[in-house]
Amino acid sequence: MSTQGQTAAPILVIGGTGKTGRRVVERLQGLGRPARSGSRSSEIPFVWEDESTWEFALDGVLAAYVTYYPDLAFPGAKEAVERFAAFAVERGVRRLVLLSGRGEEGAVAGEDGLKASGCDWTVVRANWFNQNFSESFFLDPVRSGELALPTGDAVEPFVDTDDIADVVVAALTDDRHIGKTYELSGPRLLSFHDVARELSAATGRTITYIPVSVDDYRAALRELGEPEEFADLFTVIVDGRNASLVHGVREALGREPKDFADYAKEAAVTGVWDA
Repeated sequence: MSTQGQTAAPILVIGGTGKTGRRVVERLQGLGRPARSGSRSSEIPFVWEDESTWEFALDGVLAAYVTYYPDLAFPGAKEAVERFAAFAVERGVRRLVLLSGRGEEGAVAGEDGLKASGCDWTVVRANWFNQNFSESFFLDPVRSGELALPTGDAVEPFVDTDDIADVVVAALTDDRHIGKTYELSGPRLLSFHDVARELSAATGRTITYIPVSVDDYRAALRELGEPEEFADLFTVIVDGRNASLVHGVREALGREPKDFADYAKEAAVTGVWDA
């Protein structure tokens, strides 16, 4: 059942130029649904730290996809999401779909803040993205042939952002997903040694994984001008809390998630990793 009487109202996609948001916008447009991208650079900008941008971004909106940058587990995220959700519902927004992180206690607090608004909610908890290796902070290390990360021999069931976007669009447009929490992973557990092998096979180059300490990685982030808190996110990989498969893609969509090897082959063809 689709969202009745709401097909003409724009759907706000916060982070509409990001890894999942861009794909959500493309899918909504493909369905003939008006999608409004909300980011700093959008025609109608949305900035988390500037609440004066929220009202214009929400004008006429009945549903929104909520992504928090840099991460829902970061300090201040819960409060910002809670304020935004209450603000949105006051202005007539009914449905909010939140991107959350699997195994992140801070992210769960953000989920609770969103639910407190009284909206029709869906929570999408994702593992680490495949696309972190081609569109984000692991891109340059892959190009250089060296992944130096504080993950030891830990394993992670990386999930594809195409799968996340498909679940999010279903949740935005189909009433049966209201009140559901979907936990998404890929179909198998991979160590970063495995990831390096898959990337090497896909690129035809040698990609090496080098385990480093968290302190060394934190120093590298500082040097690059990235938030040092990113180092803390590796805890959810290293302590094994997410070292199991979950089946939210199948639950929401009735199909299996994309495998990392297929993602790597598809990404390699685009030339993104050409040195």
